[in-house]
Amino acid sequence: MEERVLHFKQPAGTSRGVYTERKIWLVYAKDGDATGVGECAPLPKLSCDDVPDYGDVLRTKCEELTAVAGQGEEAVADFFETLRDYPSMLFGLETALADLRGKQEGRSVLFDTPFARGEQGIPINGLVWMGSYDEMRQRIEQKLQQGFRCIKLKIGAIDFDAELELLKQIRRQFGPREVELRVDANGAFPFSEALYKLELLSQYALHSIEQPIRAGQWSYMAELCRESPLPIALDEELIGVNDPDQKRQLLNIIRPRYIILKPSLHGGMMGCREWIDIARDMQIGTWMTSALESNVGLNAVAQLASAVYGDNISMPQGLGTGQLFTDNIPMPLEIRKDSLWICKRL
Repeated sequence: MEERVLHFKQPAGTSRGVYTERKIWLVYAKDGDATGVGECAPLPKLSCDDVPDYGDVLRTKCEELTAVAGQGEEAVADFFETLRDYPSMLFGLETALADLRGKQEGRSVLFDTPFARGEQGIPINGLVWMGSYDEMRQRIEQKLQQGFRCIKLKIGAIDFDAELELLKQIRRQFGPREVELRVDANGAFPFSEALYKLELLSQYALHSIEQPIRAGQWSYMAELCRESPLPIALDEELIGVNDPDQKRQLLNIIRPRYIILKPSLHGGMMGCREWIDIARDMQIGTWMTSALESNVGLNAVAQLASAVYGDNISMPQGLGTGQLFTDNIPMPLEIRKDSLWICKRL
C-alpha cells in the first residue's frame, strides 16, 4: 500500500469548494512475479468512506483480503460484500485483483475489450470547471477547438445570469446537433428556485442537468424530475446508498432520466453494475465517469465502462480527467479529439 498526493495543474472549482491537491492510496496484489495495482481515492467531505483514519482502515482491509484470497473466488466475493460501505476501497481492491488476474493470464488488461486492446476509443465529454466568466469562456473555447462534441459545464459558483450568457454564446455558434451540452450544479440550487432555473436553462437545448439540488431530499428531487423541462441526472444522490433494495427504492421514488456512476463513490465495480442493472429495469439511462482519480483509477473506470456498455459506446462518458495533475501516474491513455484511447496494444 502506498499513499500519494497529486497536484492539480490549476485549481479545480466546484460548488463545494476548490481542489488544489488530491490524496490517493495505491494498493498492490502480488502473486509470484505478477503484480496488480488499484487506486483507492475518497473525495473529502463527499465520499461515504471519507473517514479520518482512512489509511489505517484500508491497511486492515488489505490484510483481511490477503487472508481470504487463497480460499477461492467465492470467499473473495463474500469479503467484497463486507466493503459495501467502503466504495473507494472496494474499487481499488477490485482493480488490483483484476489487474493481477490479467497479468497471470498473460495480458495487461482488466477486461478483454476492443478499448482495452487499443482498437477503439470511448467518446468523452470535455469538462469545464467553475471559474470566472472569462475563465470559463476561454476553457469552453479550448474544448471546442480540441474537437469535443459534448461539453459539461460546472455551474453554481458564479452569477447565474453570467452562466446563462455562456450557454447562450455557445448556442449562437453551435446548435444541439453539433455540440451536446451538459451542466452539473453539484446541488447548488435551493429547491425554491430550482424549477425556475431549470426552465431558464432549458432554453439552450441542454442534454441534462446533474444534481440540481443537494442530495437527501428525495421528495423534492422527485417533484423536480416530474416537473422539469430539462432531463435530470443523479450523482451525489447515489452516494451512501449501497444496499440493492435501497437503490431500487431511491430510483423508484425519484425516477430520474439518468444516473451517473463513479465507482469510487457508488459501490466500486460491483455496486455500479448493480445500479446499471436496476436502472435498465426502470428504463433509466446511465453513463460512467471518473472521480478525480489518477490515471490508475481512470484506466479502471474506462475499462469497466467498455466492459459494461459493450463495443461502440455512443453516449459520451466522463473520462477526461487524466490531464488534471502535474504529477499523474504514467499510463498509456490518450485523448484524441473527443475520445479516450489506450494508445498502444497492451
